Order: sequence, then structure tokens, then C-alpha cells
Amino acid sequence: MKIYFTVVLLLTSLLFLGGVHAEPVKELEWDAMVPEDYRPDKILNQFGDINALDDNDPKAQIILEQLEAAWRVAPVVESLDGKRVKLPGFVVPIEGDGEKLSEFLLVPYYGACIHVPPPPANQTVYVKVPEADAKIREAFDTVWVTGTLSAKPFNSDLANAGYQIEAEAVTPYE
Repeated sequence: MKIYFTVVLLLTSLLFLGGVHAEPVKELEWDAMVPEDYRPDKILNQFGDINALDDNDPKAQIILEQLEAAWRVAPVVESLDGKRVKLPGFVVPIEGDGEKLSEFLLVPYYGACIHVPPPPANQTVYVKVPEADAKIREAFDTVWVTGTLSAKPFNSDLANAGYQIEAEAVTPYE
């Protein structure tokens, strides 16, 4: 009888632990994080042929300022909030000790956040790594981040993120 209760207790524990991450992980692409009706290119359309503008043209500066303002508050896809996802991207370090990172931004392309302007907020994810467990070889490493996505903003000096992930795993992109 004692063995029976031990087996039942063990199986119940396994079922409970299995339910912690019962939701399957969805491999996410960056485009899925942009609402279908989000159109920042409308800003460009109001200025006509922008290719004819010189970089020093005051109109070019106005366009850049308007784009940056729109990108800082780029809307997110609310239905992704709370979903377990796996997302590839490039690492922009925020906090770490030189060997391991505890916080970083995940962006869709190499060099983002260093070049101006940074990507839109809905194309930037703040990643918090429990116990500084992300072994990153160098800045702009390409990684997979697996965790629960939150559709809530994070602001830093580098960029504004429209999403956050509490990472379960950070692995090299191969």
C-alpha cells in the first residue's frame, strides 16, 4: 500500500511539473510582432520623392524626427502577450559581467541600436535572463531566446522595446 501511494504521489508531482510549461512554444518571426495596420511609411508618403533629398536638407531631418517618434511608440500585437515563444535575433548587451549577460535587447538585424535610428519598439525585445545565465560570445551574437513574451514596454538609453521576455533559454542560433 505504501508503494502505491508513493507511485501516485510521484505521478501527480510529474503531472503538476509538466503543467508549468504546458503551453507549447511557438517559433515566432519578427513580422508577426507588427500589427497588420501599422504603416509608418505613411510618414514618407507625405513628403513625395525622398530619394531626391540631400542628407543635409532640413526636410530630411523633419522626416527622420517623425519616423523616430513613430518608432518609439510603435504598436505591439496584444494577442502575443503571455505566449511562450522562441525568437531568433541579435544581442545588444545591457547588463552583464563580460562573460554572462543578465539583460539584453534582442533585435532583428545586425548593428541595430548602434546605428541611428534604432528599430521600431515593436521590433525590439528586452530580455531578462534569470541568474545571468546567458553565455554570449560577443555583442551582436545571434541567438534563439525561448520564454514567455509580454507586450509591455521597456525603455533604455539604447532603444525602446515594445516587448519583454523572461528567458527560459538563450541558445546559439545555428
